[in-house]
Amino acid sequence: MGHKVNEIQISYREKISTLKSPSITSSDDVALVLFKNWDEKTIGLHETFKVLLLNQSNRVKGIYPLSTGGITGTLVDMRILFALVLKTLSTGIVLAHNHPSGQLRASQADRQLTEKIQQAAKLFDVRVLDHIILAPDGGYYSFADHGLM
Repeated sequence: MGHKVNEIQISYREKISTLKSPSITSSDDVALVLFKNWDEKTIGLHETFKVLLLNQSNRVKGIYPLSTGGITGTLVDMRILFALVLKTLSTGIVLAHNHPSGQLRASQADRQLTEKIQQAAKLFDVRVLDHIILAPDGGYYSFADHGLM
């Protein structure tokens, strides 16, 4: 008698919002896509961590919410993150989360998580292009723009 294996089910929209598979060339591009696809009602309420899945041409394949937390933080399960990346055959990713407080600065925990994800991504030949922190007022902080990637 066979055993059933738990498997992650992934479905994502090939077309993101009103943009047709946007190409990512800068942090401005990422922020635009994220704000268009973030729930305006919750961006100031609780922290959510998402990943943008990219193809070889840096076109957005999908945006996947990895976790939703409280006002001050959220946890990211590395196994689920890389299950998504591998199952969708994504070659690049952009990490993103919001700070409901509006503070546009990378915390020590944010930096450590980014470093941990970068190390794991190297093993799979996946590029981590940026980590974006969004504020409810429309501002954002880019790790890449601030030399943290």
